[in-house]
Amino acid sequence: MKRFDDTTELLLQLGDSAMIQAQRLCELVGGAPALEEEVALMNVGLDLVGQARNWLEYAAERIDDGRTADDLVFLRDQGEYRNLLLVEQPNGDFAMTMAKQFLFDAWHKPLLEKLCNSSDERIAGIAAKSIKESSYHIRRSSEWIKRLGDGTHESHERMQRALDQIWHFTFELANPYELFNTLDTDNIAPGIKALCKEWQAIVATILAEATLTQPETAENNYLSGREGVHTENLGFVLAEMQFLQRAYPNASW
Repeated sequence: MKRFDDTTELLLQLGDSAMIQAQRLCELVGGAPALEEEVALMNVGLDLVGQARNWLEYAAERIDDGRTADDLVFLRDQGEYRNLLLVEQPNGDFAMTMAKQFLFDAWHKPLLEKLCNSSDERIAGIAAKSIKESSYHIRRSSEWIKRLGDGTHESHERMQRALDQIWHFTFELANPYELFNTLDTDNIAPGIKALCKEWQAIVATILAEATLTQPETAENNYLSGREGVHTENLGFVLAEMQFLQRAYPNASW
């Protein structure tokens, strides 16, 4: 897998994670448990698509090989994607959908807050534009975690089961990358080394309020979204998301 400079790698991880999470949410069109939730999920998805475009446009400029943000989304293979493993996992039931969204939001919002102070003005500007949306996202997802966790016996059991099933993918959120040290030192992402501890604190607080049991710390394994080593689930996501562009190259409306 070709690696780029650390700043570009961060941009790809942010853009890819937002894009794949948005694609998963878009799969729920016509399949959400209530009309209001379908509208809300799609709004979150659209927010993430917009953020992904901003990050990937900047990444494409830095890579400077003629590719656009659209090319990065629709014409890269699975091994070239840098997204978090968490977001590529299937939606499952509504409890699983919200568990995934919350665990992602608890990482995403504090990261954007730190990037608002980046020495890179472009990164700081994109983060500042995205923070209001992400503040809404985590408020909404954490409320659903508490509502289901501290609700009926069945809702509690479903939410606990969802957390237990998805938790082993959180090792990427709970453990700092070496990349973070460099970006912190260079002031590209000031304070980012503390991101993992901040994620852990947010998750622990919300799960306690939801009367849910937090699983034991997930251990690293051979998978790594940052290194392009994904689960088979990403391949299915890309097959659907990239079909039109690959079947009809350079198609336009």
